Amino acid sequence: MPQTDEPESAGLRAEDEVRARILGETAKIGWCELQGFFAAGHAVSVATELDLIEVAYEMAQDNDQLVAKWLDTGKVRVVSDAEAIQWLAADTLMWTVVIKPWVLVQPVLPKEQA
Repeated sequence: MPQTDEPESAGLRAEDEVRARILGETAKIGWCELQGFFAAGHAVSVATELDLIEVAYEMAQDNDQLVAKWLDTGKVRVVSDAEAIQWLAADTLMWTVVIKPWVLVQPVLPKEQA
């Protein structure tokens, strides 16, 4: 039987496996439970227009160029004091995923709360 695993397709499968692992480690957590990460400066906000899994994947792959672009535009940033206060007051539910040493957070949109 001929070998069908070409290096390129194997690479794609490896990427898919990493994304699937990240997806499996994503959870909904209330902001109040993330205060320790915020206090340590490890909470990173991801804009809702970005795919949290894709951001986590690119950070895990050390895609510095793309991450720098997101940082420059403010779509990915360390959580500010004002955000933390607002989220705590509203008891905001967050999508979260850990990409050490960071905890990426993204507010759960109302339709996703169920």
